[in-house]
Amino acid sequence: MDAALFTADLLAKPQALTDLAAHLRSGNPWNGALPDTINRVIFVGMGSSHYAASVAAARIRAGGGIAVAELASSDLLPASRPHDVVIAVSAGGGSVETHSAVEHYRGKAPIVLLTNKPESDLAQSVDSVIDVRAGVEAGGVACRSFQHTLVLLMALEQHLLGGGRDLANLVTATATATSELIDSRDTWLPQIGGLLRGPQGTHIVAPARRFASAQQSALMLREGPRVPAVGCETGDWSHVDVYLTKSTDYRMLLLAGSRWEPELLRWCSERGSTVVAIGADVPGAASTLRYSGDGDDDVRLLTETLVAELVAAIWW
Repeated sequence: MDAALFTADLLAKPQALTDLAAHLRSGNPWNGALPDTINRVIFVGMGSSHYAASVAAARIRAGGGIAVAELASSDLLPASRPHDVVIAVSAGGGSVETHSAVEHYRGKAPIVLLTNKPESDLAQSVDSVIDVRAGVEAGGVACRSFQHTLVLLMALEQHLLGGGRDLANLVTATATATSELIDSRDTWLPQIGGLLRGPQGTHIVAPARRFASAQQSALMLREGPRVPAVGCETGDWSHVDVYLTKSTDYRMLLLAGSRWEPELLRWCSERGSTVVAIGADVPGAASTLRYSGDGDDDVRLLTETLVAELVAAIWW
Protein backbone atom coordinates (compact mmCIF):
# COMPACT_ATOMS: atom_id res chain seq x y z
CA MET A 1 0.00 0.00 0.00
CA ASP A 2 1.13 3.53 -0.77
CA ALA A 3 -0.09 6.80 0.79
CA ALA A 4 0.54 9.00 -2.26
CA LEU A 5 -1.21 6.56 -4.58
CA PHE A 6 -4.07 6.23 -2.11
CA THR A 7 -4.51 10.01 -2.23
CA ALA A 8 -4.49 9.87 -6.02
CA ASP A 9 -7.19 7.17 -5.90
CA LEU A 10 -9.33 9.46 -3.76
CA LEU A 11 -8.86 12.45 -6.04
CA ALA A 12 -10.03 10.30 -8.95
CA LYS A 13 -13.40 9.60 -7.32
CA PRO A 14 -15.43 12.33 -9.06
CA GLN A 15 -14.46 11.21 -12.54
CA ALA A 16 -14.97 7.54 -11.67
CA LEU A 17 -18.45 8.37 -10.41
CA THR A 18 -19.23 10.38 -13.52
CA ASP A 19 -18.22 7.38 -15.64
CA LEU A 20 -20.35 5.07 -13.48
CA ALA A 21 -23.38 7.35 -13.91
CA ALA A 22 -22.96 7.14 -17.67
CA HIS A 23 -22.86 3.34 -17.43
CA LEU A 24 -26.04 3.26 -15.34
CA ARG A 25 -27.90 5.32 -17.93
CA SER A 26 -27.53 2.41 -20.36
CA GLY A 27 -29.64 0.14 -18.10
CA ASN A 28 -29.66 -1.82 -14.86
CA PRO A 29 -26.41 -3.89 -14.72
CA TRP A 30 -28.21 -6.77 -12.99
CA ASN A 31 -30.60 -7.40 -15.86
CA GLY A 32 -29.83 -10.84 -17.28
CA ALA A 33 -27.34 -11.68 -14.52
CA LEU A 34 -29.82 -13.24 -12.09
CA PRO A 35 -32.41 -16.04 -12.22
CA ASP A 36 -35.95 -14.98 -13.13
CA THR A 37 -37.30 -16.31 -9.83
CA ILE A 38 -35.56 -15.33 -6.59
CA ASN A 39 -36.87 -16.11 -3.13
CA ARG A 40 -33.91 -14.97 -1.04
CA VAL A 41 -30.57 -13.29 -1.57
CA ILE A 42 -27.60 -14.53 0.46
CA PHE A 43 -24.68 -12.09 0.46
CA VAL A 44 -21.23 -13.34 1.46
CA GLY A 45 -18.08 -11.26 1.77
CA MET A 46 -15.41 -9.95 4.08
CA GLY A 47 -14.37 -6.53 5.38
CA SER A 48 -15.72 -3.57 3.45
CA SER A 49 -17.54 -5.91 1.08
CA HIS A 50 -19.50 -7.28 4.04
CA TYR A 51 -20.16 -3.78 5.35
CA ALA A 52 -21.75 -2.72 2.05
CA ALA A 53 -23.70 -5.98 1.69
CA SER A 54 -25.12 -5.65 5.22
CA VAL A 55 -26.65 -2.27 4.38
CA ALA A 56 -27.95 -3.66 1.08
CA ALA A 57 -29.57 -6.63 2.81
CA ALA A 58 -31.25 -4.35 5.36
CA ARG A 59 -32.57 -2.09 2.61
CA ILE A 60 -33.96 -5.06 0.68
CA ARG A 61 -35.68 -6.39 3.81
CA ALA A 62 -37.11 -2.95 4.55
CA GLY A 63 -38.57 -2.94 1.04
CA GLY A 64 -40.29 -6.29 1.58
CA GLY A 65 -37.66 -8.60 0.09
CA ILE A 66 -35.73 -11.40 1.78
CA ALA A 67 -31.97 -10.99 2.10
CA VAL A 68 -29.20 -11.81 4.55
CA ALA A 69 -25.56 -10.77 4.66
CA GLU A 70 -23.02 -13.13 6.22
CA LEU A 71 -19.30 -13.04 6.75
CA ALA A 72 -17.89 -15.47 4.22
CA SER A 73 -15.72 -16.89 7.01
CA SER A 74 -18.73 -17.98 9.07
CA ASP A 75 -19.18 -21.62 10.05
CA LEU A 76 -22.93 -20.91 10.21
CA LEU A 77 -23.72 -19.95 6.64
CA PRO A 78 -27.46 -20.19 5.89
CA ALA A 79 -28.70 -23.42 4.36
CA SER A 80 -29.72 -22.90 0.76
CA ARG A 81 -33.39 -23.17 -0.20
CA PRO A 82 -35.15 -23.34 -3.57
CA HIS A 83 -34.82 -20.11 -5.56
CA ASP A 84 -32.07 -18.66 -3.38
CA VAL A 85 -29.27 -16.79 -5.11
CA VAL A 86 -25.82 -16.25 -3.58
CA ILE A 87 -24.10 -12.94 -4.26
CA ALA A 88 -20.43 -12.99 -3.35
CA VAL A 89 -19.02 -9.49 -2.85
CA SER A 90 -15.26 -9.13 -3.20
CA ALA A 91 -13.60 -5.93 -4.41
CA GLY A 92 -10.36 -7.67 -5.33
CA GLY A 93 -11.74 -11.12 -6.02
CA GLY A 94 -8.98 -12.68 -3.93
CA SER A 95 -10.49 -13.26 -0.50
CA VAL A 96 -9.81 -16.87 0.53
CA GLU A 97 -12.82 -16.78 2.84
CA THR A 98 -15.11 -15.71 -0.01
CA HIS A 99 -13.61 -18.44 -2.20
CA SER A 100 -14.52 -20.90 0.55
CA ALA A 101 -18.09 -19.61 0.82
CA VAL A 102 -18.51 -19.87 -2.95
CA GLU A 103 -17.37 -23.49 -2.80
CA HIS A 104 -19.82 -24.10 0.05
CA TYR A 105 -22.73 -23.02 -2.17
CA ARG A 106 -21.48 -24.46 -5.45
CA GLY A 107 -24.14 -26.71 -6.94
CA LYS A 108 -26.69 -25.61 -4.33
CA ALA A 109 -27.67 -22.18 -5.67
CA PRO A 110 -26.76 -19.80 -8.51
CA ILE A 111 -23.71 -17.70 -7.58
CA VAL A 112 -23.06 -14.16 -8.78
CA LEU A 113 -19.86 -12.23 -8.03
CA LEU A 114 -19.85 -8.45 -7.51
CA THR A 115 -16.24 -7.33 -7.91
CA ASN A 116 -13.82 -4.73 -9.16
CA LYS A 117 -11.67 -7.52 -10.63
CA PRO A 118 -13.77 -9.36 -13.22
CA GLU A 119 -10.56 -11.01 -14.44
CA SER A 120 -9.89 -12.71 -11.07
CA ASP A 121 -9.83 -16.47 -10.62
CA LEU A 122 -12.95 -16.24 -8.47
CA ALA A 123 -14.80 -14.54 -11.31
CA GLN A 124 -14.02 -17.44 -13.60
CA SER A 125 -15.67 -19.91 -11.22
CA VAL A 126 -19.15 -18.37 -10.73
CA ASP A 127 -22.32 -18.24 -12.81
CA SER A 128 -22.14 -14.53 -13.62
CA VAL A 129 -20.11 -11.43 -12.74
CA ILE A 130 -21.05 -7.80 -12.12
CA ASP A 131 -18.17 -5.34 -12.51
CA VAL A 132 -18.33 -2.36 -10.11
CA ARG A 133 -16.16 -0.41 -12.58
CA ALA A 134 -14.10 1.51 -10.01
CA GLY A 135 -10.86 1.20 -11.98
CA VAL A 136 -7.42 0.26 -10.69
CA GLU A 137 -6.87 1.35 -7.08
CA ALA A 138 -3.12 1.80 -7.19
CA GLY A 139 -2.87 2.71 -3.51
CA GLY A 140 -3.91 -0.80 -2.54
CA VAL A 141 -6.98 0.31 -0.54
CA ALA A 142 -10.56 -0.42 -1.60
CA CYS A 143 -11.89 3.14 -1.54
CA ARG A 144 -13.56 3.80 -4.90
CA SER A 145 -14.64 0.16 -5.13
CA PHE A 146 -16.48 0.43 -1.78
CA GLN A 147 -18.40 3.45 -3.05
CA HIS A 148 -19.18 1.79 -6.39
CA THR A 149 -20.20 -1.43 -4.66
CA LEU A 150 -22.83 0.47 -2.71
CA VAL A 151 -24.17 1.93 -5.95
CA LEU A 152 -24.35 -1.46 -7.67
CA LEU A 153 -26.11 -2.91 -4.64
CA MET A 154 -28.67 -0.10 -4.90
CA ALA A 155 -29.16 -1.17 -8.51
CA LEU A 156 -29.72 -4.72 -7.27
CA GLU A 157 -32.31 -3.44 -4.79
CA GLN A 158 -34.18 -1.80 -7.67
CA HIS A 159 -33.91 -4.93 -9.81
CA LEU A 160 -35.45 -7.04 -7.05
CA LEU A 161 -38.08 -4.65 -5.71
CA GLY A 162 -38.82 -2.38 -8.65
CA GLY A 163 -39.22 1.37 -8.56
CA GLY A 164 -36.70 3.57 -6.83
CA ARG A 165 -34.93 6.75 -7.79
CA ASP A 166 -32.83 7.53 -10.84
CA LEU A 167 -29.48 6.05 -9.81
CA ALA A 168 -27.54 7.83 -12.54
CA ASN A 169 -28.72 11.18 -11.19
CA LEU A 170 -27.91 10.07 -7.63
CA VAL A 171 -24.38 9.12 -8.64
CA THR A 172 -23.97 12.45 -10.45
CA ALA A 173 -25.06 14.27 -7.28
CA THR A 174 -22.54 12.19 -5.33
CA ALA A 175 -19.80 13.12 -7.80
CA THR A 176 -20.62 16.79 -7.21
CA ALA A 177 -20.53 16.38 -3.42
CA THR A 178 -17.30 14.38 -3.61
CA SER A 179 -15.65 16.95 -5.84
CA GLU A 180 -16.69 19.75 -3.48
CA LEU A 181 -15.17 18.01 -0.45
CA ILE A 182 -11.95 17.33 -2.34
CA ASP A 183 -11.63 20.86 -3.72
CA SER A 184 -12.25 22.45 -0.31
CA ARG A 185 -10.12 20.06 1.73
CA ASP A 186 -7.43 22.62 2.52
CA THR A 187 -10.04 24.66 4.42
CA TRP A 188 -11.40 21.86 6.61
CA LEU A 189 -9.03 18.90 6.64
CA PRO A 190 -6.26 20.27 8.92
CA GLN A 191 -8.73 21.28 11.64
CA ILE A 192 -10.85 18.14 11.48
CA GLY A 193 -7.80 15.91 11.28
CA GLY A 194 -6.42 17.56 14.41
CA LEU A 195 -9.67 17.26 16.34
CA LEU A 196 -10.13 13.58 15.55
CA ARG A 197 -6.64 12.37 16.42
CA GLY A 198 -6.82 11.42 20.07
CA PRO A 199 -4.31 9.55 22.21
CA GLN A 200 -6.73 6.62 22.52
CA GLY A 201 -7.99 6.51 18.96
CA THR A 202 -10.96 7.69 16.92
CA HIS A 203 -14.59 6.60 17.02
CA ILE A 204 -16.92 6.88 14.03
CA VAL A 205 -20.67 6.79 14.61
CA ALA A 206 -23.48 6.48 12.03
CA PRO A 207 -27.18 5.54 11.87
CA ALA A 208 -28.03 1.87 11.37
CA ARG A 209 -29.18 2.51 7.80
CA ARG A 210 -25.68 3.84 7.03
CA PHE A 211 -23.67 1.74 9.49
CA ALA A 212 -21.36 0.68 6.66
CA SER A 213 -20.10 4.28 6.56
CA ALA A 214 -18.91 4.08 10.17
CA GLN A 215 -17.32 0.67 9.66
CA GLN A 216 -15.58 1.65 6.43
CA SER A 217 -14.37 4.97 7.87
CA ALA A 218 -12.83 3.18 10.83
CA LEU A 219 -11.22 0.65 8.51
CA MET A 220 -9.62 3.43 6.46
CA LEU A 221 -7.92 4.80 9.58
CA ARG A 222 -6.72 1.34 10.59
CA GLU A 223 -5.65 0.21 7.14
CA GLY A 224 -3.74 3.29 6.03
CA PRO A 225 -2.13 5.15 8.95
CA ARG A 226 -2.64 2.14 11.26
CA VAL A 227 -4.27 4.06 14.12
CA PRO A 228 -6.91 2.69 16.52
CA ALA A 229 -10.40 3.35 15.17
CA VAL A 230 -13.79 1.71 15.65
CA GLY A 231 -17.27 2.17 14.22
CA CYS A 232 -20.51 2.22 16.20
CA GLU A 233 -24.22 2.65 15.44
CA THR A 234 -25.73 5.84 16.86
CA GLY A 235 -28.47 4.28 18.99
CA ASP A 236 -26.29 1.42 20.17
CA TRP A 237 -23.57 3.91 21.15
CA SER A 238 -25.48 4.75 24.32
CA HIS A 239 -25.26 1.07 25.31
CA VAL A 240 -21.72 0.13 24.33
CA ASP A 241 -19.40 3.12 23.72
CA VAL A 242 -20.72 5.73 26.13
CA TYR A 243 -18.58 4.25 28.92
CA LEU A 244 -15.37 5.31 27.21
CA THR A 245 -16.34 8.99 27.39
CA LYS A 246 -15.75 8.83 31.16
CA SER A 247 -12.24 7.43 31.08
CA THR A 248 -10.65 8.45 27.76
CA ASP A 249 -9.97 11.52 25.63
CA TYR A 250 -12.89 10.55 23.43
CA ARG A 251 -12.81 11.76 19.79
CA MET A 252 -15.89 11.13 17.64
CA LEU A 253 -16.61 11.56 13.93
CA LEU A 254 -20.41 11.73 13.89
CA LEU A 255 -22.05 10.89 10.57
CA ALA A 256 -25.27 12.73 11.24
CA GLY A 257 -28.87 11.82 10.65
CA SER A 258 -30.02 9.46 13.41
CA ARG A 259 -33.02 10.19 15.60
CA TRP A 260 -31.01 8.75 18.50
CA GLU A 261 -28.40 11.55 18.47
CA PRO A 262 -29.79 13.66 21.38
CA GLU A 263 -28.87 11.04 24.01
CA LEU A 264 -25.41 10.61 22.51
CA LEU A 265 -24.83 14.35 22.41
CA ARG A 266 -25.99 14.75 26.02
CA TRP A 267 -23.36 12.33 27.27
CA CYS A 268 -20.65 13.85 25.08
CA SER A 269 -21.48 17.35 26.33
CA GLU A 270 -21.55 16.35 29.99
CA ARG A 271 -18.20 14.57 29.72
CA GLY A 272 -16.40 17.04 27.46
CA SER A 273 -15.95 14.64 24.53
CA THR A 274 -14.90 15.97 21.13
CA VAL A 275 -17.52 15.61 18.39
CA VAL A 276 -16.94 16.43 14.73
CA ALA A 277 -20.22 16.40 12.79
CA ILE A 278 -20.53 15.55 9.11
CA GLY A 279 -23.60 16.23 7.01
CA ALA A 280 -25.73 18.29 9.42
CA ASP A 281 -25.47 21.06 11.99
CA VAL A 282 -25.16 19.34 15.36
CA PRO A 283 -25.42 21.19 18.71
CA GLY A 284 -22.16 21.28 20.62
CA ALA A 285 -19.97 19.93 17.82
CA ALA A 286 -16.37 21.15 17.86
CA SER A 287 -16.52 21.35 14.07
CA THR A 288 -19.18 20.78 11.43
CA LEU A 289 -18.64 19.91 7.77
CA ARG A 290 -21.44 20.32 5.24
CA TYR A 291 -21.46 19.50 1.54
CA SER A 292 -23.81 19.64 -1.44
CA GLY A 293 -26.72 17.23 -1.18
CA ASP A 294 -26.08 16.24 2.43
CA GLY A 295 -29.80 16.45 3.18
CA ASP A 296 -30.27 13.38 0.96
CA ASP A 297 -29.59 10.20 2.90
CA ASP A 298 -28.42 8.26 -0.16
CA VAL A 299 -25.95 11.02 -1.07
CA ARG A 300 -24.67 10.81 2.50
CA LEU A 301 -24.23 7.03 2.23
CA LEU A 302 -22.24 7.35 -0.97
CA THR A 303 -20.17 10.38 0.03
CA GLU A 304 -19.40 10.56 3.75
CA THR A 305 -16.62 7.97 3.97
CA LEU A 306 -14.47 10.36 1.94
CA VAL A 307 -13.94 12.46 5.07
CA ALA A 308 -12.21 9.66 6.98
CA GLU A 309 -10.39 8.61 3.82
CA LEU A 310 -8.87 12.06 3.40
CA VAL A 311 -8.02 12.17 7.10
CA ALA A 312 -6.34 8.77 6.72
CA ALA A 313 -4.32 10.11 3.79
CA ILE A 314 -2.82 12.98 5.81
CA TRP A 315 -2.20 10.78 8.87
CA TRP A 316 -0.52 8.02 6.83
